[in-house]
Order: sequence, then C-alpha cells, then structure tokens
Amino acid sequence: MVSMNKLTTQERARILHLLCEGQSIRAVPRLTGASKNTVTKLLVDAGNACMAYHDANLRNVKAKRVQVDEIWSFTYAKQKNVATAKAAPADAGDTWTWTAIEADTKLIVSYFVGGRDGECALWFMDDLASRLANRVQLTSDGHKAYLEAVEGAFGCDVDYAILNKIYGTVPEAAKGRYSPAVCLGAKNERIEGKPDPAHVSTSYVERNNLTMRMHMRRFTRLTNAFSKKVENHAYAVALHMMYYNFVRVHSKLRMSPAMASGVSDRLWEVADIVALVEQNERATLTKRGPYKNRGV
Repeated sequence: MVSMNKLTTQERARILHLLCEGQSIRAVPRLTGASKNTVTKLLVDAGNACMAYHDANLRNVKAKRVQVDEIWSFTYAKQKNVATAKAAPADAGDTWTWTAIEADTKLIVSYFVGGRDGECALWFMDDLASRLANRVQLTSDGHKAYLEAVEGAFGCDVDYAILNKIYGTVPEAAKGRYSPAVCLGAKNERIEGKPDPAHVSTSYVERNNLTMRMHMRRFTRLTNAFSKKVENHAYAVALHMMYYNFVRVHSKLRMSPAMASGVSDRLWEVADIVALVEQNERATLTKRGPYKNRGV
C-alpha cells in the first residue's frame, strides 16, 4: 500500500480522477495500490481546497436564467433506520444537496449540503444571491421552503417562478417497486418580477442530478457506498463540483461550464486540483514553521 506522503502529483491526480468518475473509496485502493486511509485523506484535502477555491472565485457571476433543486441522499443510515442504528452519529439520516445551475453555461453557481428545511434553504439562497452579478430569472420546484428563502435573499430583485409538476397515482402493481410516479404535466406560477414563461424550467438542474449520481458513488441508490460521515459527503460534493465546472468538457458546450461562463480562460486538468491541494499543504507548513529537533 502507498502512504499519503509518498504519493506523487500524478498518483494523486489519478486517485482524484477515479473518485470524480464514480469509483468508490474501496474500489480506488484496488485500482491504485493506495491505502483506503490515504484515499480518504486525499479526498478530505481536495474537498477543502475545492470549497475554498469555489468560495473565493465564483463571485460576480454573470447569469441570465438560474434553476435550483435539491437532491436526496443519506448519511450512515436512512432516516427511518436511524433510531435503531448502532452508534449512529448526530447527523445520520437524510442528507440533501442543494444546487443552482445557470441554464445557458451549465455552471454550478452555488451548492449546499444540509437538510431540506427552511433554514438550509435560506443559507443556500443567500449564498446564491451573493455570487450573482446581476438580476436573474430563477426557477424552482414547488418546495415551500424556497418561497421565504428567495424573498429573504433577493427581495424584489429577481424574476422568480415556480414549476409545479403534477404526478399521477402509482399503480397498485408498481407499489413498493423502485419507480417514480408518472408526471402528467406541469404548471407555472409567477412569484416575483416578470419571469419569461418560455424559460420557466427545472430541466437542466434535474438533469444535473443524474450527473451527480453517475459521478459520485455516494449518490448511487441501492448500494452500500453511501457516506458514513456527513463531512466526507460534503468534501465529495465539493470535489465533484470543481471537476464538473472546471475539468469536465460539457458535451454540448464543447468546453467546461467555467469557460462558457467566463470564470476560467482555459480547460483545467485534475492535476490543477492537485496543485490546489499542494498549495494548501505548503501554506500549512509555512504557518506551522519548520520542525526543529529539540532533543525530546
């Protein structure tokens, strides 16, 4: 097994690339020879670096139409099993990831990991509003938490509409199976400003939910690859968002979302994410100062 302090930049890049393409924490050691603890430590370091870069650099984003949604996962155990789970941590159970995508550039402008309540909605919307450079058209689903959160974050400075989807009843033969109800239609509802009805949609952000489930093993349903700690879940999300925005070429844009939105002037490589990790490591060493043998 390869330890963390012996990993080269190329080895780190390979590990992160595998994680970004849907491999699990246990699969990566089998493919690379690195220990599980080494892979987990690298994920934590990369997640921290990606969070910091996103927070500092995705500011004053010029956007036109933003779609928001929340995607479900769970930590340690499903919510219904938390009460009987052995040694379940305080944050065990349902874990929701809120995302905001720009419809034209496909840039993930903001994301947030937490619950699905009004407080988390407000945190998410406040963060989104702080990153935008101009008034936008905003579309969400009918989740009630959005109403107060959007008003609190944007006030009147937004063109906001809700897309309420109408679902049919689940057939008796399909009950208990892993299959969603059939969508019979959708109804637009203007909430604030003058949103263009032709662009009231959540299609892009819902499609992005599939991308997240395909690229992060922790989101794959009906497996045992779920997160055991909510912190590691958040780090995996941060790494994915960095990879999606800066490294991955969007099939229709023919470039990364960061390039399409003007946030970046070039296509990143995974090695650039590793460079952020190594930059943080050097900063930490500088802050701590050189180690001196004091004869202890």
